[in-house]
Amino acid sequence: MRRCFDVPRLPCKRIASVSYYRFCQCLTVDGEGSSLVQIWPAIDIRGGKCVRLKQGDFARETVFGEDPAAMARHWVSQGAEFLHLVDLDGARTGTTANEPTVRAILQAIHVPCELGGGIRDEETIERLLGAGLSRLVIGTQAIRRPEWFQRVCRRFPGKLVLGIDARDGRVATDGWLQTSEMEATRLARHFADEPIAAIVYTDIATDGMMAGPNVAAMAAMKRAVGCPVVASGGVTTVDDVARLAEAGMDGCIIGRALYEGTIKLGEAIRAGRKGTLGGAFRIGFPTDK
Repeated sequence: MRRCFDVPRLPCKRIASVSYYRFCQCLTVDGEGSSLVQIWPAIDIRGGKCVRLKQGDFARETVFGEDPAAMARHWVSQGAEFLHLVDLDGARTGTTANEPTVRAILQAIHVPCELGGGIRDEETIERLLGAGLSRLVIGTQAIRRPEWFQRVCRRFPGKLVLGIDARDGRVATDGWLQTSEMEATRLARHFADEPIAAIVYTDIATDGMMAGPNVAAMAAMKRAVGCPVVASGGVTTVDDVARLAEAGMDGCIIGRALYEGTIKLGEAIRAGRKGTLGGAFRIGFPTDK
């Protein structure tokens, strides 16, 4: 039986017309370009409610709102330009269990949204993109069916994000319930030349713990690939955003810290726009949906 990733590489040609994540680009006052750090507030959905877990443990759940659509409106009113949605039930079951809630969010706000959790087949990808989601995050199926993931990346260029969740550097799947022997950076390199939108890299040990991100792991992932990398897990303060910018991250996802008020969304966005350049921006090109 052939193991995952002992598969021939499908021929890949970069598609010139694809913007691989539409990450903001800007010019500093001295004319040099730099990527900004996009800030993606997270809305994790379980049982139709807005919740947060600690280290992906479903037994350590905190409910932060009964109406995720209202929460989405709140973050947009606070300046959110993007939203990161997670179907926690779907991640465990392999189905889009909270799709009605996701559609309600899309009806409530008009900023780019990406969704992860339970996306396992091509029909689901087509349906969710058709519903108005800008991008979809796929993790479990990418490691289980690498040839399939290569194929759908090429069918939907710039629309699929490789979601890598790691525990001690090893890839976790099925809503973080299973940990494989696959190294996170190896998985990333395997797909880095595909027309993926980005890699969302989550360090499970820091997720929801309010103790800061694993900057070293994030930096190692960024060095391993040439595509945009979005950091997830542990972002708690403005200084954390600055450190991720210093490490070269293209974006970061913030969850519990926003809900508990240890970081203000406006402050995080401003820190992301400053990046490592002291805020000296002259021209900016916004993303689109």
